Amino acid sequence: MSKRIEDYGLIGDGETAALVARDGSIDWLCWPRFDSDACFAALLGSDAHGCWRLSPCGSAQVQRRYQTDTLVLETDFHTKEGVVRVTDFMPIRDGASVLVRLVTGLRGKVRLRTTLNLRFDFGSLSPWLERQGTRALARVGPDLVVLHAPVPLDGGDPAGDPAIAAAFEVSAGDELPFVLMYGASAAPAPANIDVHAALARTQAYWRDWIGRFERPIPWSEAVRRSLLTLKALIYQPTGGIVAAPTTSLPEAPAGALNWDYRFSWLRDSTFTLSALLNAGFEQEAEAWRDWLLRAVAGDPDKMRIMYRIDGSRRLEEWIVPWLPGYRWATPVRVGNAAAGQQQLDIYGEVLDTLHRAAKAGMARPDHGWKVEEAIVRHVAAVWRDPDQGLWEARGEPRHYVYSKVMCWVAVDRFVDSRAKMVDADPTLLLRMAKLRDSMHAEICRDGYDAGLGTFVDYFGGQELDASLLLLPLKGFLPIDDERISRTIAAIERDLVEDGLVRRWKPRGPNPEGTFLACSCWLADCQLMQGRRDAARNTFERVLSVRNDLGLLAEEYNVPGRHLAGNFPQALSHLALIQTALHLSGSALSRGGTDPDGPCDD
Repeated sequence: MSKRIEDYGLIGDGETAALVARDGSIDWLCWPRFDSDACFAALLGSDAHGCWRLSPCGSAQVQRRYQTDTLVLETDFHTKEGVVRVTDFMPIRDGASVLVRLVTGLRGKVRLRTTLNLRFDFGSLSPWLERQGTRALARVGPDLVVLHAPVPLDGGDPAGDPAIAAAFEVSAGDELPFVLMYGASAAPAPANIDVHAALARTQAYWRDWIGRFERPIPWSEAVRRSLLTLKALIYQPTGGIVAAPTTSLPEAPAGALNWDYRFSWLRDSTFTLSALLNAGFEQEAEAWRDWLLRAVAGDPDKMRIMYRIDGSRRLEEWIVPWLPGYRWATPVRVGNAAAGQQQLDIYGEVLDTLHRAAKAGMARPDHGWKVEEAIVRHVAAVWRDPDQGLWEARGEPRHYVYSKVMCWVAVDRFVDSRAKMVDADPTLLLRMAKLRDSMHAEICRDGYDAGLGTFVDYFGGQELDASLLLLPLKGFLPIDDERISRTIAAIERDLVEDGLVRRWKPRGPNPEGTFLACSCWLADCQLMQGRRDAARNTFERVLSVRNDLGLLAEEYNVPGRHLAGNFPQALSHLALIQTALHLSGSALSRGGTDPDGPCDD
């Protein structure tokens, strides 16, 4: 049976990431990039689908932690014979990608076993293995993985599965480094590294980076860990940010709401930029803005809701039939068919991001104005079309209120920016200002149900949707507008479960969990209403469901008391950062709490 999501910790090298379980098994790793095929896929199946176990031979009590202000993970195994520590980290990429597991004896003498079971193509392909004493090489297609070990290596388990294994003892004071390296199968195998030098560089990298965060806030540890997690999800060569490093971790128990999040969503753009700027990371914010402009290019009618981390467009979705899924949740999906959906809100996200970047003092590239004008002209032509909505519904297109509001945001931000320019086209500016006003009136008329006294999820509907919390945060209506106040009150009454917010009312016998970013949006609204105690309580409820390493998934299953959805989720950590800064008064500007990242329905 799959381990709990909260049992995992994250390590990464700026281009990919691995998930390390409490029991010492690395169960997920895509090499060489976040969106590459997995060579460890036990997270979505069993050990037979690829993992790297390293732990004591007998039972052990486990304590673990990140080294302060780093992505270096320490796991202490307490056995009857003694105590041993495994330090897991990935040096920031400089040539070959490297994963290090440093075994240190702390007390007594402990017998351990390591079993490296590489399975490429998401668990389906066994590599061609060569064992050479303390070194082993695994090749399949374009991939080469080399293990440098401090002990002799032998074969796998008695069942005959191809694996690389070793049993050894560690006494107090011993240090045994295991180094796993990725390379191209047609190239020479990468040479071993100086583990202690690599560890020192890795510690310095993370501490130097997070040392730039100087905002005095009550929840400093939680925010710093969230920032480090966000940094680990940035694909350093391009500045693109993956929504999560995993695929197909289910939103509902044993359900089919399983999606691939190893891509970059335009919908996250404003939220990402605002969180980075508010936390003082201008360089990363500018890199994200530039990634966004490169991805969008010059054809808004061809914009996709998500892109690969290098900005490319092809994300064809296919099902992995040989993986049984996380806790029997099928299908396992690779790629994301929602990339080609019509989702009108993305135009507002892009223009809001560019608007905020300019207000923060970022120099707008020469082609930036052309991109903005092309987008707003496109919005004027399509904003009345139905779409799939914020949550990427795979059913009938509808006139979703949030989508319409974000079209209004696109026009509003364009008008605000151009009105300050001496050479602005007055005819276009007047046309867009009139459009903005008519859009606002139409949304208020058709998106608000006077009988219910609330805004609704789509024109003609009668259901609440947590995305409506974003209307005041986007500046569509003031927080004290009665329609907004009543909508917030209705969401608190009908969508809150044990202090956390659902996207909508429960659907079916095994509904999805509460949505953690939505809970932060509620806290932001409560704070804007002057309800500081309520906002603080809502925010600290979100903090309470982090795992012992400070990591959050997309959702939290209240009845089952466990995290749910892809992990760790960038949006959840971005929302945590923003709300903490708002509550502490340390945000540079209001209005930085923005809509959800990837969420299929």
